[in-house]
Amino acid sequence: MGQQEKVSTSLAGVVSEGISASLAAVDAELDRRYPGDPGTRQPVHTVYVPGNVFEAGTIRSWGDQALAALDEHAPDAASFAAVLGLSDDLAEDVYGRVRAKLEREPIEDLRVDFEDGYGGQDEDQDAARAARLISEAYAHGTAAPYMGIRMKCMESAVRDRGIRTTDVFLTGLLENGGLPDGLVLTLPKVTYPEQVSAFVRLLEAFEKAHGLDAGRLGFEIQIETSQSILATDGTAAVARMIGAAEGRATGLHYGTFDYSACLGVSAAYQASDHPAADHAKAIMQVAAAGTGVRVSDGSTNVLPVGSTEHVHEAWRLHYGLTRRALARAYYQGWDMHPGHIPTRYAAVFAFYREGFEAAAKRLSAYANHAGGDVMDEPATAKALSSYLLRGIDCGALDTAEVDALTGMTRADLDRFAAPRRGDLTVTTDR
Repeated sequence: MGQQEKVSTSLAGVVSEGISASLAAVDAELDRRYPGDPGTRQPVHTVYVPGNVFEAGTIRSWGDQALAALDEHAPDAASFAAVLGLSDDLAEDVYGRVRAKLEREPIEDLRVDFEDGYGGQDEDQDAARAARLISEAYAHGTAAPYMGIRMKCMESAVRDRGIRTTDVFLTGLLENGGLPDGLVLTLPKVTYPEQVSAFVRLLEAFEKAHGLDAGRLGFEIQIETSQSILATDGTAAVARMIGAAEGRATGLHYGTFDYSACLGVSAAYQASDHPAADHAKAIMQVAAAGTGVRVSDGSTNVLPVGSTEHVHEAWRLHYGLTRRALARAYYQGWDMHPGHIPTRYAAVFAFYREGFEAAAKRLSAYANHAGGDVMDEPATAKALSSYLLRGIDCGALDTAEVDALTGMTRADLDRFAAPRRGDLTVTTDR
């Protein structure tokens, strides 16, 4: 080791102390507003089922219908790969994983819908029944990982009905065993941050009425109006909505058709890849970054039904839109029909299988300070580990194969994916 250099300073310690004191409020604000990703599983999709038709067997029925669609329109890996353009080296693996997923866990996130899709005559009864069936599903191990309701919005015409349905549903859950860990509520057609604040007050009142921990109930905000993106003063209203949720917001969901119609996009061009949709989702993504709030893409209304030719066309469209969303870091979307599920999982599994080996090797090289043809930074290591964790969570990747290539445990990956603020240096357990 060479001669050590003399180290001199010119400023007294009081200068650093004074700067730190002046930034204390900013430090606290950063911690409050930008806590980072919660580190929990994010479902790859959300399925909406009208409250008047939701039944105990709905999840299994969707899985069976999706499997039947594969049996009829793509009965083997080669035919499925030909429709979607999957490479030969992925065809068998993706097809096998899709079928296994449809048998094991066909729906990752289910929302019983009491808004646009609802067509019942007795909403009280349907909301109470939804609470009972969801409670029973969790008790019997047949639930989706995430389940809940979409109530009516906070606009004056339907506000009271939305509040009552929320109350009936949550009360029913408590009467049937308690609030499940996977509970999700979706507040639609939010236009002003004050509507988010009002929903927060509703949830606070419910928590107090039942002695629940403050903040136990969170919710998603559905972005379906132009005013939710750009407020009258030119600011991004969606960013203010996250603040108005007071830490309860868990997601921002893009509403493809309501938002497109709000901007005057004609019906034939209302799609999740329209420039207007890209603009809205980009604003949502920036507003949510670092806050712990996840962003979800919308849906396609082109259903894979009818002739095999039409089913294949709809599958290609859905697969392409899902792959496009994944490349833009929208890791969740909506599925409106059982026939969409095979291509949802095919797109998700192909996305993670294609990049798995390269991501694992890059993360391993970074963790072990090894050289390579890419110079990665700590933030990239975080992205690489998040990519692998998402693949494991949905079933695209197996823990053992990730372990084998990275030399890391699940706990190691978790630490890389969710480091403390200002600390992106992580060592493995081994």
